Amino acid sequence: MYIANQENLAAFVERAMASSVLAIDTEFLREKTYYAKLCLLQLATDEETAIVDPFAVDDLRVLAPLLENENVMKLFHAGSQDLEILLREVGVLPRPLFDTQVAAALLGHTQQIGYAALVHAECGVMLKKIDSFTDWSRRPLSRSQLEYAADDVVYLPRMYERMRAQLERKGRLSWLDRDFEELADPARYQTNERERYRRLKRVSQLSRRQLSAAREVAAWRELEAQRRDVPRKWVITDEQIVEACKREARTIDELFMVRGMSDRLATKDARTVVALITSALNATPDTWPELDRCSRNEPNVDAEMDLMCALVRLRAKQNDVAFPTLASHDDLARVARGYREGVDLLRGWRRALVGEELLDLLDGKLALSLEAGDVKVERRD
Repeated sequence: MYIANQENLAAFVERAMASSVLAIDTEFLREKTYYAKLCLLQLATDEETAIVDPFAVDDLRVLAPLLENENVMKLFHAGSQDLEILLREVGVLPRPLFDTQVAAALLGHTQQIGYAALVHAECGVMLKKIDSFTDWSRRPLSRSQLEYAADDVVYLPRMYERMRAQLERKGRLSWLDRDFEELADPARYQTNERERYRRLKRVSQLSRRQLSAAREVAAWRELEAQRRDVPRKWVITDEQIVEACKREARTIDELFMVRGMSDRLATKDARTVVALITSALNATPDTWPELDRCSRNEPNVDAEMDLMCALVRLRAKQNDVAFPTLASHDDLARVARGYREGVDLLRGWRRALVGEELLDLLDGKLALSLEAGDVKVERRD
């Protein structure tokens, strides 16, 4: 069903309130904007599939009561961007929710498995890919586009039932509670412009003093991109920010020595950037930020990492869990260096599955050996 007016959308919402599930997907464009431009909203219940045209309806906030209905399980696949768009367009986040990509990693599938691959694995259906890179903002939409869009939600309820049953049999359904709570947390989708500098490409090249300048310029760029509703790189690129701060540019002439900077910044904006860099460089060392990265003074833990990876790989295989889902490289490195707080690996089901053993391994309470080509774990006195 194609919904192109407010009345039909409201009627669908009323019917969907009685459904046990609501599968959700979006089609959007973001190449030329800061904020994602919602072009299509796909919804599927126990009984019907609806394709909502956001260009034709008056107000998507009519969906809010449905998204907040605790009796309707909201289904997604790799839903972070969909959830961010719903929060912006509808004003609320769905609860409760289930993400099939997140769940798949606990059922032996590869980390971040794609929707089409999971549909094939769980439902035995090969999806068409002809409209993967279509322009969803153009109207009218073709029949093949509508069929492609509907396919993105029509299999989610079936996969949810199958995967939920498998997780219950394995006693793992509750393992996902924390992951899904985080997905439904509005704080996850709030932008902190003061922290954006941490994600700049090549930011590790900067000293702490230069890093303080990058923090200010990256924050200015973030707010400017939001104001103009354009991609960040259209204001200035990550590489240009890092290079300008590495050069410690205190004048417009010095700033414009960075390749392409004069093409992007008007004189007024260039003055602002130079002032931000100068002020940050002149600030006292106690105001300089530090990246969340391993200090050069921290010990090399290559040997510990090799042993830890062997143990994690063993437990991941035994429990049919994707290695990266069980333990990220960063978490392993932090544990090896003695960190015990704020590490996912040492929380909940991950700690029970392998985290506690890793601590024992590092304390010398476990020994690893090879037996007939397999890793053997033995407890030491």
